[in-house]
Amino acid sequence: MAEQISDSTFEASVVNSQLPVLVDFWAPWCGPCRAMGPIIDNIATQFAGKLAVYKMNVDENPVTPAKFNIRAIPTLILFKDGQAIDQHTGGIDMDALIAKINDKAFS
Repeated sequence: MAEQISDSTFEASVVNSQLPVLVDFWAPWCGPCRAMGPIIDNIATQFAGKLAVYKMNVDENPVTPAKFNIRAIPTLILFKDGQAIDQHTGGIDMDALIAKINDKAFS
């Protein structure tokens, strides 16, 4: 299950992570975001111990999304060594997301 993070915990959870990190920027009123929820949780379970997976509610945490120029949700950002290495806006199926993670985070 993906853990919720906030503007105040972003640096400790994402920037300082020893693992690659996937962050799902979402909001509860966003239909496509809710549709992505089970996929994000499945990724968190499947990659446990190899990839940290977090969700950030953009309504409750406006600072971090603004920093990454997020204008639409859902937006997924993959981080490695504290740096954003890939970004995807909109829905994505699980197989495509797994392929993207394996290609970008573990290559």
